[in-house]
Amino acid sequence: MDYQEAWDYQEDLFKKSVDRKIANRKLPEEEQLSTDNYLIFCQHPHVYTLGKSGKPEHLLLDDAGLKEKHAQYYKINRGGDITYHGPGQIVGYPILDLDNFFTDIHKYLRFLEEAIILTLKDYGIAAGRIDGLTGVWIDFEDEDKARKICAMGVKSSRWVTMHGFAFNVHADLNYFGYIIPCGIDDKAVTSLDKELGYKPDIEKVEEKLKGHISSLFEMELINFHK
Repeated sequence: MDYQEAWDYQEDLFKKSVDRKIANRKLPEEEQLSTDNYLIFCQHPHVYTLGKSGKPEHLLLDDAGLKEKHAQYYKINRGGDITYHGPGQIVGYPILDLDNFFTDIHKYLRFLEEAIILTLKDYGIAAGRIDGLTGVWIDFEDEDKARKICAMGVKSSRWVTMHGFAFNVHADLNYFGYIIPCGIDDKAVTSLDKELGYKPDIEKVEEKLKGHISSLFEMELINFHK
C-alpha cells in the first residue's frame, strides 16, 4: 500500500474515533456510542518517514538520490526520528481507543514490543529491549552487538492511537544505509531472515504476530481486507 494512502486511511479512522469521543461527552451515558478499534497490517514501497522530533539531516539522500533508489520521503506527525519502510517489512498501524483497554501509553508501547518479542521467540530468536531506546533488539544485552529488528513510533490524542511499528522480516537492509535510523548511529539493523538464515513466509509471521497482539490486549480480531 502506498504510504500516503495508508496515512490518509489511518487519519480517517483516527478522526472518526476522536470525533465520536468528543460527541459522546455531550450525550447521556445510555446514548453514547462505543468507539471502534483497528489493526492495519501492510507493506509499503520504499519510503522514508521523519517523525516530529527527527532531524532532516538524518536522511543521507538528496532528491536525486531518492529518485535513484525509487524511494519517497515524508515528514509525518508521529513521535520519533527517521525510519525506513519497504517490501518484506510488516508495518502495523493500531488505531485503538485505549479507553477500551488501558490509559497508559508506555504500557501500550511495551505491549507492542512484547508482541514482536514473542513472535521472534516462536522462531527461536531471543529479543528484548534496551533502556531508553524504543523498539525491539537482538543481542540487546551486548551494547556492541545489539541490532534493531523492529522500530516504533506512535501518535495519540484523547487516548486514540495511530502510526505504530515496522518489523523487518525480509526487508532490503541496504536502504537503512541511507539514513541514521531513529537517530541512532552506533547500532546495526537486522531482519528475521538474516537472523534465521532463510526467508520465512511473511504471512505466517503476520498470523503469529496478530495472535500475540490479540492475546496481550485481550481483543478479538476480525479479518477484513481494504
